[in-house]
Amino acid sequence: MKIYHGSLEIVEYPLIIKGNRRLDYGEGFYTTTSEKQSKDWAKRRMLEKHATCGYVNVYEFDNPKLSELKSLFFSEPSKEWAEFVMANRTQKDFNHDYDIVYGPVANDKVYLQFSLYESGAIGIDTLISELKTYKLVDQYLFHTEKALTAIHFIEAIKIE
Repeated sequence: MKIYHGSLEIVEYPLIIKGNRRLDYGEGFYTTTSEKQSKDWAKRRMLEKHATCGYVNVYEFDNPKLSELKSLFFSEPSKEWAEFVMANRTQKDFNHDYDIVYGPVANDKVYLQFSLYESGAIGIDTLISELKTYKLVDQYLFHTEKALTAIHFIEAIKIE
C-alpha cells in the first residue's frame, strides 16, 4: 500500500520526530493514504516558511510487518479516539507504547469541536456526533524506530 508524507524536503530516510508540538497521536513520523492531504500539508508549510518548493514523499507500507508491531487502530471518530487525541494534545507528559497508530486526522477544521469538548461546552457524545459529519482524512503515526522498518521510500514528487 502507498502512503504519503508532505514536507519541505525529500525524506528518503524517515526519522521519529521529537518536538515540543502536541500532535494527535504523539511524537513520530506522520503519513497518510491521501496524496492530496500530503500535498496540501506541503503547500501549507511552503506558505508558513516562504519556501519555493515542497515534496510529497511516497512510501510503500509493508502490511505484513503489522503483525510484528504493537498497533492501535481507529476506523472512525469514537470516544476512545477522542480521549487518545486529547491526551496527546493536552497532557504534557502523556506517552504511549504503540509502534503504529492509525485513525482520522483531528485537523484545524475539527479542532474547534475538540476545544468545545475540552472546555466542557459539549459532551463526548456530541463531539463524536459532530466529528462524524466531517469527511476526515486518515493518518498513520510511526512512533518507534521498529515501526519505520515497515515503510520503504519510493519517490518524492516536487511541488512548486
